[in-house]
Amino acid sequence: MKPEPEFLLEIDDQGRGILPAAAVSRYGLRRGAIIRLEKGGNGVGLRTFRDEVAKIYIEPTNRCNLECRTCMRNIWDEPLGQMEDSTYVRILEAVQDLFPSPKVFFGGIGEPLAHPSIAEMVARAKRSGASVELITNGTLLSPALSHRLIDAGLDMLWVSLDGATPESYADVRLGSALPEVLANVAAFRDARRTEYLQRAQLGIVFVAMKRNIADLPAVLILAKDLGAKRLLVTNVLPYSPEMREEILYSRSRMDFYFGPFLELPVIDLDDTTLHPLSRALAAGKSVVFSGNRNQGSQGRCPFIEERATAVSWEGNLSPCLPLLHSHRSFLDDRRERFSRRHVVGNVKERSLKNLWESPEYAGFRDRVRSFDFSPCTICGGCEMGEGNEEDCFGNEFPTCGGCLWAQGVIQCP
Repeated sequence: MKPEPEFLLEIDDQGRGILPAAAVSRYGLRRGAIIRLEKGGNGVGLRTFRDEVAKIYIEPTNRCNLECRTCMRNIWDEPLGQMEDSTYVRILEAVQDLFPSPKVFFGGIGEPLAHPSIAEMVARAKRSGASVELITNGTLLSPALSHRLIDAGLDMLWVSLDGATPESYADVRLGSALPEVLANVAAFRDARRTEYLQRAQLGIVFVAMKRNIADLPAVLILAKDLGAKRLLVTNVLPYSPEMREEILYSRSRMDFYFGPFLELPVIDLDDTTLHPLSRALAAGKSVVFSGNRNQGSQGRCPFIEERATAVSWEGNLSPCLPLLHSHRSFLDDRRERFSRRHVVGNVKERSLKNLWESPEYAGFRDRVRSFDFSPCTICGGCEMGEGNEEDCFGNEFPTCGGCLWAQGVIQCP
């Protein structure tokens, strides 16, 4: 992978910062753009403060051909359906109007490949100027569909792979067979290699829990054999008491506010270092690996940081995937939490751009950027942490102090 080019900011005689034209062009900056200076480590970094949509999560359908133990669909009672073309047209209108062009990610709750028009949806998003990614369980990824997706211009395919043996995989992905999925992904790999010059990239998502964490090294090998460029590991979000017993984090382990920072250099991980390092990591709480901090209780929303938004199959616009559907889950190994969905509006009734720029939505993004929410993930001192209606800092719905995505516990591509 080629490193990002390095640009230098020059300060002129009037104390004004001047960016090279190449940097302005590369990062899509316009006249009047605001850039925030952030101190980190031994230097100062620049973060652009832009507020146009950069990523749109689209839920083509909430139907799925599997009944995975980990899925939200096991605990809800919502109607099932798929996105109508008239709804999708409204999203594409917004994509065409945005500059720079946003990323479109087909995902949500459900299997995107279960939508009969998914390949055409990918092609139309590409024609609208977007880069396009899609996540799948891999069971419906036939060789023919792989060719259609690559022909459509798909930039990145993510495949959920939660085990390295047929037994461990089937233990999570009920009704699915690992050999079938691996054969499908291998066919996708071969198609992009032989006919399309590796135009479409491949990523693997591994949902870690007690029953499958021992498979992670083998999944990494599988990912390499399949030609994957990225392997994303996330914790399981437990929607049921059964899954609560599978979590690899707990209230005590999420308490990163206390204890010393542990700063580590680049170091080999082998039989000599693994055991003492694991003990040190458990005691250090917040860890810095060669200048890169891995710190819990971050209080930073990845969806707001990426300027993302999410559209359900009905056309409902929400600020993020966790707020796309109401659901119950467990905050840690003890506490249950109900998260009510937050719908900004429907793209069939108002344009996505209009909804994004509405004072209510813009105000919510400002609130989340400051992240002055009560720390429900490490507190648990009152019943307000059992939902997202209000918190003890005076915030009203939707509150985000109990969001595990904002704490780095749960990750999405």
